[in-house]
Amino acid sequence: MAPIPRLRDYRGPALLSYGFRPFFLFGSLYAGLAILAWLPMFYGELALSTAFAPRDWHVHEMLYGYLPAVITGFLLTAVPNWTGRMPLQGRPLLVLVLVWAVGRVAVTTSAWIGWEAAAVIDNAFLLLVAAAIGREIVKGKNWRNLKVLIVLGVLAAGNILFHIEAHLLGAADYGIRFGIAATMMLIMLIGGRIIPSFTRNWLARENPGRLPAPFGRFDMVTMVAAGAALLAWTAAPGWRATGAALIAAGVLQTLRLARWAGERTWRDRLVLILHVAYAFVPLGFVLTGLASLGLLSSAAGIHAWTGGAMGVMTLAVMSRASLGHTGRALAASASMQGLYLLLVIGVVARVCAALHPDWSDALLHVAGLSWTGAFVGFALAYWNVFTRPRVFS
Repeated sequence: MAPIPRLRDYRGPALLSYGFRPFFLFGSLYAGLAILAWLPMFYGELALSTAFAPRDWHVHEMLYGYLPAVITGFLLTAVPNWTGRMPLQGRPLLVLVLVWAVGRVAVTTSAWIGWEAAAVIDNAFLLLVAAAIGREIVKGKNWRNLKVLIVLGVLAAGNILFHIEAHLLGAADYGIRFGIAATMMLIMLIGGRIIPSFTRNWLARENPGRLPAPFGRFDMVTMVAAGAALLAWTAAPGWRATGAALIAAGVLQTLRLARWAGERTWRDRLVLILHVAYAFVPLGFVLTGLASLGLLSSAAGIHAWTGGAMGVMTLAVMSRASLGHTGRALAASASMQGLYLLLVIGVVARVCAALHPDWSDALLHVAGLSWTGAFVGFALAYWNVFTRPRVFS
């Protein structure tokens, strides 16, 4: 995303001057602190007044709580560049942030207020975001980007399914798989555009030689194969044919990643971390495929996708976009590099906890504390980035 070209005469808090500021800040804080609640919930030491089962609360708040906040921050900052219109600022932006926050409270207290009320409050956020972004795109006559409303619509549909399924069946298995599959398609689509682009730009300037392969027919084949495998997994995760399709998609995604020359970006950690994040995409496909064949726990592949591909990718994108949109140099500080490493260690520990049950207690604590440290650490490290005015060079 290029920097926003123009702004209103805005005199309010800097935190509310761009969409990415509050949503990246509060989203990352929530992602980290929610895991501190999840660990004692997992061990039966803490009970929340939620109508969801403990596992479903944990998954929901990452998949339909944290993730929509990051997507919203990204879209609210990108849309002005697409449309040439002023960004959402001040009170309207504050309203969206408060609706998101109230949704988190509603889900966590849904046993008190009722699952129906929680579902309505929780889903109001994505609907308001879709309305706000749709209005800007229509006003700006930027018709080709109306397709972003499909992404928000899919997330909203998955969230509604999650609430209804959890209430009627006691567990939201289809809602979870639907949300994960949709998010993975989004990561493969956006990652397949931005990772080669950022890599090519840096290599052409700093390390001439082999460049990433351009988007082409091979990428289309990998996307179709991955989409079909995810669709099969969402509907029938235990079928052997599903397992074979997932593993085949994982092999294709590995080849796709290898075509992007990531091994040549070691000196630019802002670019390198994007390749590391994407590596969890094929790993998740292979591990989930093996689980579908009954060879290992499904938790390994799911956490490679959710903690790895989603968690590491969102941290990478947030850290890069926040620097660019506030006029700062696109370079990962030593502390930010440490947070990247901490998060990757946490994801690997969580995957290994599913693969080695005898070590699970220690590995789960390493995973949870690493995740919390990475996201809370990011919020603290970028506090001035989010809360102070843009730097003009």
